Amino acid sequence: MSKRLQSVINARGPIRNIGVVGMGYVGIPAAALFANAPEFEFVRGFQRDSASSGYKIAMLNRGESPLKGEEPGLEDLLGKVVGAGKFRCTSNFSEIAECDAVTLAIQTPFLDPKDLIPDFSALTEGLRNVGRHLTRGTLVVLESTVTPGTTAGMAREILETESGLVAGEDFALAHAPERVMVGRLLRNIREHDRIVGGIDDVSTRRAVELYAPVLTTGKIIPMTATAAEVTKTAENAFRDLQIAAVNQLALHCEAMGVNVYDVRAGIDSLKGEGITRAVLWPGAGVGGHCLTKDSWHLERGAQVLGGDLWYPHGADSIFGVARKINDFMPRHMVHLTTEGLKRAGRPLEGAKIALLGWAFIQNSDDTRNTPAEPYLAAMGDAGAEVKVHDPFVDEYPGVKISHDLDETLTGADAVTIFTGHHHYASLDPVRVKELSGQELPVIVDGRNIVDPDAFIRAGFIYKGIGRGDKNSHPIRR
Repeated sequence: MSKRLQSVINARGPIRNIGVVGMGYVGIPAAALFANAPEFEFVRGFQRDSASSGYKIAMLNRGESPLKGEEPGLEDLLGKVVGAGKFRCTSNFSEIAECDAVTLAIQTPFLDPKDLIPDFSALTEGLRNVGRHLTRGTLVVLESTVTPGTTAGMAREILETESGLVAGEDFALAHAPERVMVGRLLRNIREHDRIVGGIDDVSTRRAVELYAPVLTTGKIIPMTATAAEVTKTAENAFRDLQIAAVNQLALHCEAMGVNVYDVRAGIDSLKGEGITRAVLWPGAGVGGHCLTKDSWHLERGAQVLGGDLWYPHGADSIFGVARKINDFMPRHMVHLTTEGLKRAGRPLEGAKIALLGWAFIQNSDDTRNTPAEPYLAAMGDAGAEVKVHDPFVDEYPGVKISHDLDETLTGADAVTIFTGHHHYASLDPVRVKELSGQELPVIVDGRNIVDPDAFIRAGFIYKGIGRGDKNSHPIRR
């Protein structure tokens, strides 16, 4: 334990002013909750005034959320803390000097998973901005999911170089990974246990002081910074593995003419002491910022910190295999579409496809690593004409997205559902067929949200992920 750091923190006093760097799906709700806590006086949200994201600054300062999906309570909370004068967003990073604690919630993608080299450019820029204005006694916390070893390694080096201060002596440094899901951001931050790991005991305790006031049912789990990094990457790798397992099961059930959802219910029914079942849901693919790359952060951490690994790792590890299976599912949606059109007597080339859902998760506008993108590319390569609909997503580079569902469905040879938005669960098969104008339209359900029998009765060719019991149904005209 650093007595010097503890004395510096004692002289600074309790955490009162907080800075949150990165106004996205993690930073915005975190900043609002910090600002709402009576223990804290003021919160600054730091956002670059760039062409792509600078608009967030004015919106947040009006108490409006720039997140388009359904986020219960977020806009009301933003309005409350802005109205109370406890939160403000700024692009002026020099104000970091006024903060007792600064968190960074910045994306950390992989440019190419094959080489396991992460793109830390945005995080590096954020760390430099913090380091340039860092003052003695400040706590810096990385909330971004990072390769194990980053907090005590790269992050520490950048902060020390830019500030001229020493981590563990002049300022505290910790990793406290976010554990949120879009659509339930506020609830997740309050209710999930918080992993907190400092580079030393003093840093850990200071980080606990920061996060404890925003938790309701969640509790703090302290550990080292590197252990916290491994925890976050591993929990997402395990979730990805669980999804891959049920996706593989769904493919097997299709081959054997079985309903995977019946099998899933049967597996999940076994309860008792010593029995653990964690069967997730199959689907058209895994998207989002976390699961698509955190397995690679875990694999890279083992290689960087562990040296020459003699056991299966990287693409050959069980986590690498899981990634391959989940990345395959959009290709399987292409296969189901092709087979459905074949049953209807139409080729894929020249077919008109209505693609429903561009966000990677239901009732959200989050399009990061959407599995619909490789499907769209494959359809284009095959010569199909695709219209994309999403009720929450306004725009996406290179893709025209409609909010008019009827217009998207008009003239469609096939309808493919990629996202479980509630709008699609209530699709009327008679109305969809009427809009399609086809004698035998095709519907491909990648999220199991429509009733297969209702669409089959209406004269559709039905295909669904894991629906081996329905995918070869008798055709009704």
